[in-house]
Amino acid sequence: MRKSLSFLMISSSLIALPAAAQQAATAQDDIDAIVVTAARTKLPASALPLTVDVIGSADLAQQAAISGSVVDAVATLIPSFSPTRQKLSGAGETLRGRSPLYAINGIPQSTPLRDGSRDGFTIDPFFVDRVEVIFGSNALQGIGGTGGIVNQVTVSAPKADGNSGRVLIQGTANDGFEGDSFGGKVAALLSQRDGRLDATVGAAYETRGAFYDANGRRIGMDSTQGETQDSASTNVFARFGYEVWEGTRLDLTTSRFELKGDGDYVAAIGQGDRKARVPGTSIKGNPPGTPAANRTESVALSLTDDDLAEGTLTSQIFFNRSRDTYGGDPSPIPTFQDVRLAPNGTLFDQSQNRSRKTGGKIAYERAMPGFEDLTGTVGFDAIWDTTEQRLIATGRKWVPPTDFRSLAPFAQLNLALLDEKLRLAGGVRSENARITIDDYTTLASYGSHFVSGGSPSFSDTLWNGGVIVEPVDGLRAYASYAEGYTVPDVGRITRAIGKPGIDLDNYLDISPIISNNKEIGVEGDYGPFKGSATYFWSSSSKGQLLVFINGVYEAQRQRIEIEGLELNLSYETPLPGLTLSGGYAHLKGLNDSNDDGKVDSKLDGANISPDRLNLAATYAQDKITARVQTQTYLSGDVGNVATNTFAHFGGYTVVDSSIRYELPVGGVTLSVQNLLDRQFIDYNSQTQRLTNNQSYYAGRGRTLTVGWDYSF
Repeated sequence: MRKSLSFLMISSSLIALPAAAQQAATAQDDIDAIVVTAARTKLPASALPLTVDVIGSADLAQQAAISGSVVDAVATLIPSFSPTRQKLSGAGETLRGRSPLYAINGIPQSTPLRDGSRDGFTIDPFFVDRVEVIFGSNALQGIGGTGGIVNQVTVSAPKADGNSGRVLIQGTANDGFEGDSFGGKVAALLSQRDGRLDATVGAAYETRGAFYDANGRRIGMDSTQGETQDSASTNVFARFGYEVWEGTRLDLTTSRFELKGDGDYVAAIGQGDRKARVPGTSIKGNPPGTPAANRTESVALSLTDDDLAEGTLTSQIFFNRSRDTYGGDPSPIPTFQDVRLAPNGTLFDQSQNRSRKTGGKIAYERAMPGFEDLTGTVGFDAIWDTTEQRLIATGRKWVPPTDFRSLAPFAQLNLALLDEKLRLAGGVRSENARITIDDYTTLASYGSHFVSGGSPSFSDTLWNGGVIVEPVDGLRAYASYAEGYTVPDVGRITRAIGKPGIDLDNYLDISPIISNNKEIGVEGDYGPFKGSATYFWSSSSKGQLLVFINGVYEAQRQRIEIEGLELNLSYETPLPGLTLSGGYAHLKGLNDSNDDGKVDSKLDGANISPDRLNLAATYAQDKITARVQTQTYLSGDVGNVATNTFAHFGGYTVVDSSIRYELPVGGVTLSVQNLLDRQFIDYNSQTQRLTNNQSYYAGRGRTLTVGWDYSF
């Protein structure tokens, strides 16, 4: 029998246990005291007119053991985040219907000039202490935060003299224990502090086998966009600190992460059938060219002073470089064809994104002298980004080298009134950006058009404001308005210019995206109950949509309007250690399909997520911690931007579980993804590329992960 009897016995034991969860290091009932570094202020989260969530180290480790990545952890726990594709590419994965800005210690990981959609895989979760999620459009971190911010805060410096560290050993397989499904991970972190000096170094290595669906079939390979299955990743991390004097620190943080496909499988041509609901699969084979890969390197030097003229100084300079290699398709992609190089339909090629960012940030915050209830923050951000997309088999440039420069001063004020029961917050950011592209010629498939380069500049003033009211203890309400800013996917736009005579100096389609976010929310904390409700409206007069054209996704500029409701509730039951929780998100998105200034069509699955209901039961008592969680994606119709019609999403429910037992040395964790072994077709496959049977993918079936970790 494919299903292992021993595994079914383990599963039965899991179900019989009280549904439970490991508590986060930063528990929800302490949210008021949490300082969210991504918000660029030392004020607690409760003082900000924002929706904020913090995933603590224990919860993050638990989710990473279930699903394997930070982006999967965020997508699982946050209802308004779209379901992931379970692929290396995150194209179409959104927060509140827009792309979030991924950052590590505030360093942007996104490559907005040519969005490679690999920014969710730039660091191993073993080195992440917590994840700060700020919802909705804002300009707190500069370019890219139209959907929100997902800031990954790495492990902190050791606080006491001596040695400390952590190790992890982990193994993963599907429930049938097929030999090629096995994967494993080893990771170690060692810290030492000696007076003012401290150092933390670590490494992680993970290998992943083939993924299987609930019917025991290998999941289809997306050889072009990239896979996390059949891959291996390495991450080397280091942090060195020096306490200049009390309250003042220098920190140097470095990381190198690489995930590479092993190239052992290819998509099985002709095996998928959408009409019969038979997903694509994969077979042993060697894909052409170089397997898809992702590599990110970053260095940051930070200086912080907690008592500079009775205020707080935070500053940072950074360097970040990424190289995203996309695999080659066995069937030559029409876009890459050029009869000057090979007969039509025979030319093989594959692309590679190359991006390099340097920048700096500085902010100073203090209470106003003589008026201590008013806190002010002033700062300045600068970033330089150079990005291009090459076709590495033939040496052509698909996206020409593009330079981006942004200089942005900002100021924020937060006024506490009536013994902090009323707060007024507001600020302004001045974005001064320039995009520079030299003359170039498009690929033959776009007409080999000469495009006159240019250096257009954009200046925008971005405002935000809000009010927070706490009329009684345990009740907080707020209303806010904030503007977010990003550039469109310039690479997709410039590479696809299909007519002559274009001068980039006055080409409107590369003008920036300004998104407006209005939000009202209420949060309550009464005894065993904690809850929140938020409604938001988001609009952009010249937004961006991804549309699948001629074998690749291209960008279109249209008006976009999104609104949504988010609900969360938790209940600490009378049974000690047992907490029940739930979350719900409803999103509605429309775009202007005929460019008449009015929205008239539903957004499709590449641009908005389905409604979702999350339920979970968590338990922590003595040496046992555990969790059972469900994500139910509700069925409904979404738009089809390419044809201006509709696509039906059938919906599905996935149940995951995790249990941990503390040993005399360390602890052992058993995690199960898709506990009930539910066969389902993922959201992206149901709503995108509706005539392509090969890209019709199933989600992972029941998958078991066992790990041991030890901290000292």
